[in-house]
Amino acid sequence: MGTFQLQVAKRGLITLPKELRDANRIQDGDILTLVDLGGAFFLTPRVLQVDKIADRLAEQWSTQGESLESMLQTLREVREEYASKG
Repeated sequence: MGTFQLQVAKRGLITLPKELRDANRIQDGDILTLVDLGGAFFLTPRVLQVDKIADRLAEQWSTQGESLESMLQTLREVREEYASKG
């Protein structure tokens, strides 16, 4: 582990240091996942399952007549109910 400085080349290309590639077994053609944390970045050599799970849930909700918006509205209502009891 450590801190690495990278230079951005034309078209946004960056080169990962050999030490980092070797330590994480990153090879030519591997897919990395970059997560923007709002001013900081998180780069992982793993494919995150969050998007796949979210897509499956959205599909399941859709077949049940639900949407993300309806789920969020229900969550807001339940929060308001608990807040009024507190």
